[in-house]
Order: sequence, then C-alpha cells, then structure tokens
Amino acid sequence: MALNISPVHRNLHTRVTFLHLEFEDWFIVIGLAALTNIFGRWVDRDIFGIPMNVFLQYIVPVLSVPFLMLFKYGKPSGYLKDLLAWHTKPRIYCGMEPDSQIELDYLTDEDINAHDYRTA
Repeated sequence: MALNISPVHRNLHTRVTFLHLEFEDWFIVIGLAALTNIFGRWVDRDIFGIPMNVFLQYIVPVLSVPFLMLFKYGKPSGYLKDLLAWHTKPRIYCGMEPDSQIELDYLTDEDINAHDYRTA
C-alpha cells in the first residue's frame, strides 16, 4: 500500500497579500472609499471635467492603492497597524519622567538609610 503524500507549506507566517497590500491595508482603501462616497454626495463641483462626487468616490480610492504600495515599499508586514498603534497609544519618552498619578515615593529616605544597598 503506497503512502499518500501531500505538499505542506513551510512558511505559515507569510502574510496574504493582493497587489502587494495586506489584508489590513485593504480595509484602509475600503474605508477611504466609504468616506469619500459620503463626502462626495455633498460636493457639486467639477475637477478636470469629472464631477467631484465621481472623482472622490472612485478615483481617490483607486489612486490610494499605488500610494500605499509606494508608502509600504521596504517596510515590514503589519507596518500600518503598528504605525496607527504608535500614534494612538500614549507613550513614555523618558524613564525618569515623574508619574502624574503616583504622588508618594516608593522608598522614603528612612527605607534607604535602613538598608545600605551599596554593600549588598
């Protein structure tokens, strides 16, 4: 009885991409299309002979794909998600910066003098 062999992909951590954009990047393009669709309904102007609502609804999201491809060129996977997290999360720039919530010291002068930490 012959042994059935099936191919197994070795790199399971590879991100799925379409047009060199990751799954999360397509959410940005689709979200931009939805926002420009809503905004384009209020604008009654022309740009380059094209009605502004058509330009905003179709051309801006289509042009965002090559822009994102150029922006992400050479960047690691998950770059936009990390960039968004870096801009939205609070940051501590210095370890010596005083804490705004803690008002009491962890160690008082008596605690420091009671135990000579330099000899330990």
